[in-house]
Amino acid sequence: MWARFSSCSRETRAITKAFKNIKIKVIYSTKNTFQKLLMGNHHLPEKSKYVKSGIYQIICPTCNMKHTGQTGRAFNTRFRERLRESKNGYVKSRFAQQLLENRHAIGPMNDIMDTLFFTNKGRLMDAVESFYIFRETKLNNQTSNLQLNTT
Repeated sequence: MWARFSSCSRETRAITKAFKNIKIKVIYSTKNTFQKLLMGNHHLPEKSKYVKSGIYQIICPTCNMKHTGQTGRAFNTRFRERLRESKNGYVKSRFAQQLLENRHAIGPMNDIMDTLFFTNKGRLMDAVESFYIFRETKLNNQTSNLQLNTT
C-alpha cells in the first residue's frame, strides 16, 4: 500500500514514521508538474489573456500554417505589429512574408491567435518557445522563425 503527500512538513514526517511501522510506503509528489507548466494558464478570461506576455501562435486562416513566437510585451501589441506588417507590405517576420507571398488574408486576433504560455522574458520563455516551435516543425505546420534581413 502507498500513501501520497504533496508537502513535507513536521506533521508529514511524523505520519511517515507511523506508516513505516505498518508497512505503508510513503511517496511525495507535487502538483506543479512540467506538463502543467507547458499547458499554460488558460483559465483567464478571453480579453485579459491578451494583455499578458509569453508564447503565442498565429495561425494563417487560409493554409493553417503556424507562426510561433514570444513577446515580453502584451500579446495584443505583438498581434497589432504583425497585422501592420501584413497590411503595409512590410516584411519583418516570416509570418508576414508567408502572408504576402501567398496573398493570404489575416483574420481577427480572437480567431487566429492562440496564447500558449504566460511568462516574462528570460530563459524559461526561450525554452518553452523552442519546445512549441520544435513540436509544430515536426508536424510540418511551422513557418520559419528566423528574422529576415531587412537592410
